[in-house]
Amino acid sequence: MQSGRDITGRCASPGFYVGEVFLATPLADRYGDSDGPGVEQARLDRSVATAIAELTALTGDKDSQSTAILEFQIEMLMDPEILEEANKCVKQGQGAELAWATAMDRYVTSFQTSDDEAVRARAADMTDIRNRVLAALAGRTFVDFPAGSIYAAQDMEPSLFLMHDWSRGGAVVLSAGSTSSHVAMLARARSIPMLVATGPQGLADGARLLVDANSGRASLYGGDAIAPGNASGDPDAAVAVVQGNDDGHVLLGDGRSLSISVNINDMGETSLVDPGSIAGVGLVRSEFLLRSAADLADEERHYALYRAVLDWAGGKPVTIRLLDLGGDKPVAGMGPTGGGGHSMLGLRGIRFLLARPEIMRIQARALLRAGAGGRVRVLVPLVTVSSEMEATRRIFEDEAKALAHREIDVNVPPIGMMVEVPAAALMLETFGVADFFSLGTNDLAQYIAAAGRDNDSVQPLIDSTMPALLRMIAMVAESARRMGKDLSICGDLAGDPDRLADLTGVGLLQFSVAPSRIKPLKSAVGMLVAGQNRKDG
Repeated sequence: MQSGRDITGRCASPGFYVGEVFLATPLADRYGDSDGPGVEQARLDRSVATAIAELTALTGDKDSQSTAILEFQIEMLMDPEILEEANKCVKQGQGAELAWATAMDRYVTSFQTSDDEAVRARAADMTDIRNRVLAALAGRTFVDFPAGSIYAAQDMEPSLFLMHDWSRGGAVVLSAGSTSSHVAMLARARSIPMLVATGPQGLADGARLLVDANSGRASLYGGDAIAPGNASGDPDAAVAVVQGNDDGHVLLGDGRSLSISVNINDMGETSLVDPGSIAGVGLVRSEFLLRSAADLADEERHYALYRAVLDWAGGKPVTIRLLDLGGDKPVAGMGPTGGGGHSMLGLRGIRFLLARPEIMRIQARALLRAGAGGRVRVLVPLVTVSSEMEATRRIFEDEAKALAHREIDVNVPPIGMMVEVPAAALMLETFGVADFFSLGTNDLAQYIAAAGRDNDSVQPLIDSTMPALLRMIAMVAESARRMGKDLSICGDLAGDPDRLADLTGVGLLQFSVAPSRIKPLKSAVGMLVAGQNRKDG
């Protein structure tokens, strides 16, 4: 709902963005007269086939999560039950457009009114395939919106999100929508700020908007629009405090040095960041760089991608996380990762890799080779017990010996662990085998609250248990300090300016965030430094 200059909603994907609004206006459906059941049936069949072909083409260069979403839509289009409903309407004398819209509107309504949040979240997919077939019937093609803009509408079609060029940034503000929708999942994976459930927005096309998804609001960007953590109202002003000689390292007022690195989900994101302005790459989510089961099995594909990131970083350290597959990131072409389907508590992260060690060995070889020519660090996801780290290290050592025997240059990188399971966080001192630690606050938060991060109905629990999360982070920081191990933070919390003082207060000084959050974080650091200087003065 809207109040004054503010629009408030729910955070579906955190982050901050300032840009011009693209106000999406749905095309009016046009229903022509029937030219006879035979003709209309043939038109509908051709248009459904066209829609399937378009969606199939979109899967060509997409990651496993995106491919799974598109395959869901393709399966729905091929569902005989949906086509049978439309065919009945055609036989009753309706034109193909009206018949398809009638059948699909019933399905959309049934999804929207379901008691199951997960089913309601798929309503946007049903609307997507409805509109795609109608466009094919009308001879229209889906039209993209301007790169770098803020998409504002009632909801957003997943295929439109996937075909859009996000390399120049952007945001999504929806009057309806769901934090559990496919679009929300995609936005989180690509670090695109997204608000849902805002209600009527009253926005004009081309209006300049500041989206602060972390706090669930958007503000018209004008003289009295206040940026997060910046009382001047100018989100660029505080950045100037730290940009004088900006290489990603900032000297705080108390003499400590804070570093800001970048998270990389896609090679296209490297065009958004000047590598000279960051301390390095704090997290490469390798599962998003590799698009299919075939890619996972292709050692040269791994190697080329890792070398590309290292070359871009120009000698700065690059931390590459082992494939974090399973749960909400199914493996395209491999089926469910374990007997529990896509459970967030099943075979995920290092559990999946140790269950399928042939996949880890391929990645290990590529990382060992890439490390011979750059500053690579390896991060192990979802570690629960120290034996998982020990097994990982053995695999790297075995593959290093095998490569050296073949006279291939290798470098065994430092191997650290994600701290995102409460059991590991509470017993950090037992993980001396890890070379360094990195806090994954997205998973840590959901496991502390026992509330799925992909379930809108329990999001308030995650918000309410923030004090517990901060207490556990403080415990981890103290344990890492006693062990003499580096500790960084790469989860969403790292990019929240409102939490910067809390995190630095417990000793966290290494931050890694999405490209879209570097500027807001530097702004918050600038304000923190300015506040410390005023206090000291």
